[in-house]
Amino acid sequence: MIVVSAAYVVASALVFELLMPLQVMTVPTYVGHGSLLFLPHGVRVLAAWLLGWRAIPALLPGVVIVFAWQAGATFLTPSRGAAMLFAVSIAPATFYLLKAAGWNLFPAAGRMPCWPCILGVGALTSALIAGLTNTVFRSGFDDFVAYFIGDIAGLFFLMLGMLYAFRFVYGNASLNDAPSRNF
Repeated sequence: MIVVSAAYVVASALVFELLMPLQVMTVPTYVGHGSLLFLPHGVRVLAAWLLGWRAIPALLPGVVIVFAWQAGATFLTPSRGAAMLFAVSIAPATFYLLKAAGWNLFPAAGRMPCWPCILGVGALTSALIAGLTNTVFRSGFDDFVAYFIGDIAGLFFLMLGMLYAFRFVYGNASLNDAPSRNF
């Protein structure tokens, strides 16, 4: 579980220390707070897909560390607490709600991952997280759009990385041979 929090912290560090400064240099007209390539959303969605409800305790330490790092002492305010709760719980809840509705996207033996479906869940969770977080922080619609774009782009690039990692680990074997978990 520490791997998930570490991945969240590393993804956040890449965003805040490398990608956002590059974004400011390359898109100087955009003055919002959102990254246009937000890798941590990919960590959230992929952790929820792979771990189910266990993603919540796996993500929580990393999310708290990143909020404390970015917000300083104000990370303990109720609005930031709500944002942390949204960040760790919405993606797993969405996967379980879809499963209850008859659309089980969790990994299973003999079933290929539905990458477009996972990207769709990522879009849905991004809209929910950004909408709720922006409501709590009273942010504008421009920030919502930037968060949504950044979340989807971040998830896409991490999914691409995971796909290549599966191919590297499993070689020419079918992805159906990948280990699965029952949820």
